[in-house]
Amino acid sequence: MENNIVNGTERWVSLEEISTHLGVSKDTIRLWIKKKTIPYHRIGRQYKFRLSEVDAWVESGKSADADK
Repeated sequence: MENNIVNGTERWVSLEEISTHLGVSKDTIRLWIKKKTIPYHRIGRQYKFRLSEVDAWVESGKSADADK
């Protein structure tokens, strides 16, 4: 993935980019959003993510509970 810091600010990534980053399907990301397990932000009708928040979520072990 390209550099995620632009002018000192972390850029937002799309649902497609976060699914690629995590190696899971877009449907899996949508399921996690529905269950409110993955950290996300809604901007209009789109879901956006910060890689730092999602990586921290994975590292915390909370992602292991996302499919339950």
